[in-house]
Amino acid sequence: MRGRTLPFAGHKLDRADTLRADPARLAALAGPDARLLRLEGLIPRLSDESCLQWGRCGELEKGAELVFLGLLDGEALFAAVPADGDVDPAYARQETWAALGQLGPEDLALYGGARSVLDWHARHRFCSRCGGPTRIAKGGWQRDCVSETCAAQHFPRVDPVTIMLVEHGGRLLLGRSHRFPAGNYSALAGFVEPGESIEEAVAREVFEEAGVRVRDVAYVGSQPWPFPSQLMIACHAHAEHDALAIDETELEDARWFTAGEIREALESGAESRSFRAPPRQAIAHHMLHWWLEEQR
Repeated sequence: MRGRTLPFAGHKLDRADTLRADPARLAALAGPDARLLRLEGLIPRLSDESCLQWGRCGELEKGAELVFLGLLDGEALFAAVPADGDVDPAYARQETWAALGQLGPEDLALYGGARSVLDWHARHRFCSRCGGPTRIAKGGWQRDCVSETCAAQHFPRVDPVTIMLVEHGGRLLLGRSHRFPAGNYSALAGFVEPGESIEEAVAREVFEEAGVRVRDVAYVGSQPWPFPSQLMIACHAHAEHDALAIDETELEDARWFTAGEIREALESGAESRSFRAPPRQAIAHHMLHWWLEEQR
């Protein structure tokens, strides 16, 4: 998908790693007048212009944990760790989706990165090695165990997920999860497991979910996905056959769709007669456009 800037990617922040490692300089930047991303938990607050809303760090209660997001045009940006993380699937957060539909590309990318790291902090306040408390470090891009006998260091995680368009005879295999809204279909997807290559993960997931063997796995693109913190690795593969054996614990349904059906779904949105395409924020939506362009 060369030339496409996907949702949640493409922000213009300078991550300023050298500042992260300098507590004195960070403390000086994080004064009461420093810019603070305003959130309700993990839900973005929007301005009247449908942009991210910014306040000042002086609004925070004493002792709040601050994450240094980076520098934008030389100005330091911060966000506060919420009391709780988010354990619900992305589709369950209707308030978040409503806000995301209003944000421009740069704000969407900035929010996505902030959401991922803030959610990680909220759910990792204790050490996975000894169970003791942890404290924020390196500007929020690390947590350290406070126990002197442990002193383990923990870092925000990113989980790799393969998401794949499987093709056979000019048709694409799409599936729907049990938790999808009615009529929605998307590309098959699954986590990459330890000791597995991307190509092996694609082949395993497609066979496990739909009973289809694939070949010629090729990389298409990638997208950070902040629900909670995945890296979606888009791939294309060819199926050896079109017979399906659906694992109903993973999928409610899976079908082969023609180019015409996919085009109609993308153009008609909720009024589509074939199926409802993934939302524009998801890489699967852009993968379908890419595939149609490749057919020309």
